[in-house]
Parts: sequence; C-alpha cells; structure tokens
Amino acid sequence: MADTEGHSRIGEKVLAMTLALLLVLPPEIYGGGAVAARIPQSPAEREPIALPADSTVMVDAEIDVAVTPDNDSIPPTEVRADDYAFDENGKIPFNPSPTRAVWLSALCPGLGQIYNRRYWKLPIVVGGFMGLGYATSWNANQYKDYMQAYRDIMDSDPGTNSYMNFFPPTVSESDLDRSWLERTFKSRKDYFRRNRDLCIICLVALYLVCMVDAYVDASMAHFDVSPDLSLDIAPAIIVNDRFPSIKRSALGLQWSLTF
Repeated sequence: MADTEGHSRIGEKVLAMTLALLLVLPPEIYGGGAVAARIPQSPAEREPIALPADSTVMVDAEIDVAVTPDNDSIPPTEVRADDYAFDENGKIPFNPSPTRAVWLSALCPGLGQIYNRRYWKLPIVVGGFMGLGYATSWNANQYKDYMQAYRDIMDSDPGTNSYMNFFPPTVSESDLDRSWLERTFKSRKDYFRRNRDLCIICLVALYLVCMVDAYVDASMAHFDVSPDLSLDIAPAIIVNDRFPSIKRSALGLQWSLTF
C-alpha cells in the first residue's frame, strides 16, 4: 500500500510539472497543435495571426432583429456604403434643401444665404436693404414737404404758407411769382413721389431676388463644375438645306465644346 501511494504521489508531481512547462513554454518548442495567442499591448504588435488551413474560428456576433407585435422576425435594413457620398475627410458633405432655403429667405432676407453657407452674400443683401430703405424714407419725407407746400399754394388761405420755409427769411412772398411757385412745387413733389415709388419697387425686387438666389444656390450646391474644357474638331460634310434647287454639299469643320 505504501509503494502504491508513493507511486501515485510521484505521478501527480510529474503531471503537475508537465502542465506547468506546457503553460510556460511557447508552442513552437513542444509542437502543440493548439493555437496560442495573447492580447497585443501596443499598435505595432497588432498584426494578423496566421492560422492553420484546417483550423476553425468561431466568432460571436450580435444581430439586430426588429420584432413586430406578431413576434415575426424581420431582417434589418441593409445600408450600402455607396448610399452616401463622402468627401476626402470621410464626412457627408452639406446638402442644402432648396425648399427650406426659399422659406428661410422669405421669412427674413439673408437667412437663405446663411443656410446655404454663402456668407459673403450677406453684406450685399443687408447693404442693399439698408440703402433702399434710407432712400425710400428720404424721398417720402421730401415728397411730404413739397406736397404740403403745393397744397398751401393752391388754397386761398393766406395763413397757410409753408412753402416759404424753402426760402431764406430775407425773401418776401410778394416778390415771388405765384404761377412759378405752383409749377416748381408741383414738379418737385412729382419727382420725389416717383423716386419713392421706385425705391419701394426695388425693395420688393431685391426681396424676390434673395429668394430666387437662395433657391438656385441650394439647387446647384453640388453641380459638377469642371475647370477643364475640351474642344473636339472634326471634318464634316455640310448639306445645303436652304436652297433645295441647288443640290450641292460642302466640306467643313464641326466642333463641339465640352465643359
């Protein structure tokens, strides 16, 4: 019994030492058939592992499945890589909506240009509206003053003489020709009224131009404009179609411009 127990203990020690050697020594030394790998610690060590041809690799993967109320499994929607056009930085380029650009420009002139990322157009839009607004206000005030002066000239009330405010205090009303005053103030009020109306029309036109510009700019945001132009020239036979009685053809050149 003692010999048997001694042999069993010796066998256990030998087995433990053998397992310890197998765990410590690399597989190239003892020629193990199993593939041993460790987690790489640096990017330089992250290289693909060469596996034997007859080896099998099991990969665990999670599959997203959409479940309906009837517990029916529906495969997920397939997304292809070519559905999106990525730029050189790997980002999806900005694709403005023409409808949204028009509505933003209609809400406030200049918002459509900001939405289209055409910031250099914003000072032009703001400057145009500010200039036309000032011109409209100035011509409207001038028209109001000349209109009131013309009314005072045409009435028979001597107390209403606002037209004398346009002359220096040293000028007497009796020294002025009344018919000349009527013609002058009438032409001046018509002139400033015409300028006021033109400024208002230009404001409306600028408002519409901003909307059209925002729509066209958004529609042609990704229009392919190539800087390379090609000109193809080839000989051609020109048939005379203008004069059917003269059946003659001529040899000429045919060219086409590609851009």
